[in-house]
Amino acid sequence: MSVNLSKGQQISLSKSDGSALSSVRMGLGWQAAPAKGFLAKLTGPRDIDLDASALLFSAGQLADVAFFQHLTSDDGSVRHLGDNLTGGAGVGGDDEVILVDLGRVPAHVDQIVFTVNSFTGQTFAQVQNAFCRLVDEITGQELARYTLSGGGAHTAQIMAKFHRAGGGWQLTAIGEPAAGRTFQDLLPAIAGHL
Repeated sequence: MSVNLSKGQQISLSKSDGSALSSVRMGLGWQAAPAKGFLAKLTGPRDIDLDASALLFSAGQLADVAFFQHLTSDDGSVRHLGDNLTGGAGVGGDDEVILVDLGRVPAHVDQIVFTVNSFTGQTFAQVQNAFCRLVDEITGQELARYTLSGGGAHTAQIMAKFHRAGGGWQLTAIGEPAAGRTFQDLLPAIAGHL
C-alpha cells in the first residue's frame, strides 16, 4: 500500500517484515499544462524538460551525483535511466527514473537528495500532474508518492531525501520550491536540508 507523502513526512525504508529494502526506484512524472489564449490553440502544447537528479552527500559535502549528463554515480550504486525532454506520463508512469541500490551505497554517504529542475527555465506554473514516487524495484510495489503541486514561479524543487537512520534508511519528503536550471544551482538551498 502506497503512502501519499506530505511535506516533511518521513517513512522508513524497511519492509513490513522488518528487512531492509535493497533496491528502490525514484520515479518522476509530469505533463505540460495547457497553454491559454488564442496563440496556444495554434501552437499546441509546449514541451517541458524537467530533470531529476540524485545528489549523494557525505557529512554535508557533495560526494557524487547521478543526473542526465552523468548517468551513474562513480561507485555504481545510483543510476539515472536517461533524460526525458518532454514529459507526458503525468498521473500514470514515470518520465525519468533513478535507481538506488541501497546495499551498494558507500558507508560514508549518509544522505541522497533528489531534486527536479526545469532545464529550459519554464516555471512549475507551466507543469501539471507532477509527482515523484518511490517503488520497491524488486517487487514493483509503490511505497510512497509525493505530489509536486501548487504550480508557482519557481523552476526547481528539492523533492525528497534518503538518510541513514539506525542502521537503515529513511525517506523524508522535502517539497521545497527553488530557483535553478541545474542541480548545481540548487546546492545553496539543499544545504538547509542536510
